[in-house]
Amino acid sequence: MEVQINYPAVVAAVIVTQILGSLWYSPFLFGKAWIAAVGVSEEKLKEGGVARAYIGAIAGSAVMAYVLAHFVDYTLSTTVAEGLQCGFWLWLGFIATTAAVNSLFEKRPLRLYLINQGYHLACLLAMGAILAVWQ
Repeated sequence: MEVQINYPAVVAAVIVTQILGSLWYSPFLFGKAWIAAVGVSEEKLKEGGVARAYIGAIAGSAVMAYVLAHFVDYTLSTTVAEGLQCGFWLWLGFIATTAAVNSLFEKRPLRLYLINQGYHLACLLAMGAILAVWQ
């Protein structure tokens, strides 16, 4: 089966998730709670490696959007609701579950899991909607 990928839609999905991430982890939403749950000071977070983290985040979002575009095409999703559904089921089946196992073995706080997984869910929902509608 040949997959039709709309690359401008993939790029738009990546941009939207980066904006969403900057808001999600800002002090106005979950940034302070995330820092407390991680157990690292703001000063420590600002020490080197921030550029590498942002590059990794962008690359990860690009791969996620590209792969999600395949599933959106496979499922013939063309509406916002169908895109949301596609993003949700992939999040639930693959991201939420694997992250839960990691979180349990790493003995991470539930609050950290909820903050991070809420962000990933929001990203997949936004990406799914964009990719489904923008065919």
